[in-house]
Amino acid sequence: MLSTLRNSVLWRFVEAQTITCTTLRIRGYQQQRRLNTTTRIFSEKYNIILMGSPGSGKSTVARILSKKLNKPSIDIDNDVLEPMWGKKISEKLKEKGSKAFIEEEGKALMTVKAENSIISLTGSNPLHDEAMRYIANTGYVIFLDYPAKGILQRLHKMKIDRIVGQEMGTPLTDILDHRQSTYEQAYDIRILCEEDESPESVSEKVVQALKVLEEDQGYVSTRQDVKSVSPHERTTLGEILLQGLAPDGGLYVPALQIPILTKGEWSRLVNVGYRDRALRIMEKLINPFDLHPSKLRLFIEKAYNSELFSDEKIFPVRHLQDNQFLLELFHGPTGSFKDGALQLMPQMFVDALRHSQPMNSSRYIILVATSGDTGGAVLDGFRRHAEGSGVGVIVLFPEDGISEVQRLQMTSMSGGNVQVLGIEGDFDLCQAMVKRAFQDQDLASWLAANGNFKLRYKNAANSITWGRLLPQIVFQVSAYLNLVEQKVISLGDEVDVCIPTGNFGNILGAFYAQAMGIPFRRLICASNTNNTLTEFINSGKYDIRSRQLQKTQSPAIDILKASNLERFIYHMSNRDHQLVRKCFKDLEENQCFEVTGQLLEDIQGLLVGKWCSEAECLQTIKKCFDKTGYLLDPHTAIAKFVADLVNDGDVPMIINATAHYSKFIPQVLQALGRKKDMKEKSVSELFEMAHKITEAPSMHSRLEECVKSASTCEKVLKPNYEDVEREIKIFSHKI
Repeated sequence: MLSTLRNSVLWRFVEAQTITCTTLRIRGYQQQRRLNTTTRIFSEKYNIILMGSPGSGKSTVARILSKKLNKPSIDIDNDVLEPMWGKKISEKLKEKGSKAFIEEEGKALMTVKAENSIISLTGSNPLHDEAMRYIANTGYVIFLDYPAKGILQRLHKMKIDRIVGQEMGTPLTDILDHRQSTYEQAYDIRILCEEDESPESVSEKVVQALKVLEEDQGYVSTRQDVKSVSPHERTTLGEILLQGLAPDGGLYVPALQIPILTKGEWSRLVNVGYRDRALRIMEKLINPFDLHPSKLRLFIEKAYNSELFSDEKIFPVRHLQDNQFLLELFHGPTGSFKDGALQLMPQMFVDALRHSQPMNSSRYIILVATSGDTGGAVLDGFRRHAEGSGVGVIVLFPEDGISEVQRLQMTSMSGGNVQVLGIEGDFDLCQAMVKRAFQDQDLASWLAANGNFKLRYKNAANSITWGRLLPQIVFQVSAYLNLVEQKVISLGDEVDVCIPTGNFGNILGAFYAQAMGIPFRRLICASNTNNTLTEFINSGKYDIRSRQLQKTQSPAIDILKASNLERFIYHMSNRDHQLVRKCFKDLEENQCFEVTGQLLEDIQGLLVGKWCSEAECLQTIKKCFDKTGYLLDPHTAIAKFVADLVNDGDVPMIINATAHYSKFIPQVLQALGRKKDMKEKSVSELFEMAHKITEAPSMHSRLEECVKSASTCEKVLKPNYEDVEREIKIFSHKI
């Protein structure tokens, strides 16, 4: 409970710093406001402050909450302003005009001395920055986010045709839009109100939202009994981002159940942009004491914009054929679905580092071994959003084990906090180098003594960290809402989702989206020849004793141990931490585990597992191109092949297109039968060939720029650990 944070790391930070300040952007400039994280929500000291548009029912909700929570109710209009001014609000507004009225109203708000109260603000109070900072420091600001259509209807019934700030000739809708943008910068908790939702229902949502914060114990390991968590302990989002794996080897998940949105709440997200969807969904999943909505909004705006993503929808959904639709996840800077997480997660990681402990001077070097897309996305995200923060990234890749486009992409990255190292060896050797460095105590001591550096293994950046999963939940939700927006389906209709799957992270995002209330009928797991997941889904047995990793044309899913499967089994087994611990201990020690009975039935009732051979992958690329003119990358082709296998035509099918075809342009052109034309051609020339073949999808301009530019930071090492160790030490002096 929040009252127990006094003994937590977060409380010690607050004590040392006196207050926690969260940057709040109001009307284009920076303000500071306090977000108190140390006391009980329902304490006798702190106020609950209701904010929202005129007509949002704040006063009525406040009266209902007053009875529910046994707290006095203060209506700023009726209990403060009119008694102070001795006249009605409308008379004062007419007398002073909007600008002077807002100033006097703000000064009046700053005279309020209240504790343990429900305070209902006026609709225009948030327009006065100083007054809002004052009142916000007395408690928790709850934004009653009511639909504009409902607001207009209520104002019409109340016979109000003009509000503060509305000049002659200005439509009321424009004023409400302006108010919305102001409210968006000034709340701690948003209540997403439904069309025509009653004040009683809204008040209950407020109570439940406050109760969630009161009871939230942060995050627990999949191998930990949630009931055993001490009420004096709360693991924060920042802590788990910095840790990666839990100390017991498990993966972190929220201690509370995944929140469920109602159909009416989802309807509020249909006709809004991707950034707004992301904010509203992630607000439900992140405690504001861990990451305040105002800061989260800034991170999202920096992560998803037209400078980084080539499509205004960020992750658009387009019709492919029949009942199949492609979720295009490759419009980001590196042409991979991983951009969705790795343009946001580095910002969250840096923020966590800055607030991890009092006067923390530690710096971090994240080591990553990559066989393809992860390296480019990690490098791009951290160089854009973490330079100058004390966080650096070193990526090791097999010199001859990735595509030429992937190599050019990584080696053309520039930035003082990123380094790319090619290794004369395979991916397993790169992985072994990273693990050895992480376990090297002499290196750790040297780094600590020479700059107070700490090494972080790749789990700080790959899909096992919760910070990678959060954005993946968002784009799976958004895909469904896009189909509703396009009127392909009605809200509430079921759809299937087919995802090329390796580490089980992307399909886990769809699982969490379903848990939040998105009606995904089936989650279809598409594997290549490394089909351990398919075997597990169909038999209940996860057995890699006799398997060797096969190198395929879809390297991002060349994985035998699907790490995120642990989270899935944890949830499907009703949080049976003992079962999870046993399964993954058996996998580690014996390379095998098995689930049976009801758990297996439940898994098979949700997941469908099929796989695709190398030949079938190439055939699918050609077949799809011949029929639709659309060029698939090998990963998406795996999903398309499997989607065709299981498609019953009853509901729409969303296929995750996880990479742009140009990242694998030799394989794609070969699939189209252009092998003879490709002889002795450079990658740049292959791009030109592709230009002439299709514009579906359009060429990825950033990738095209990479292959045309010379590598700027390529360094290839012999397969010696000592050389890697030396480069880590040299790199540390650059951060």
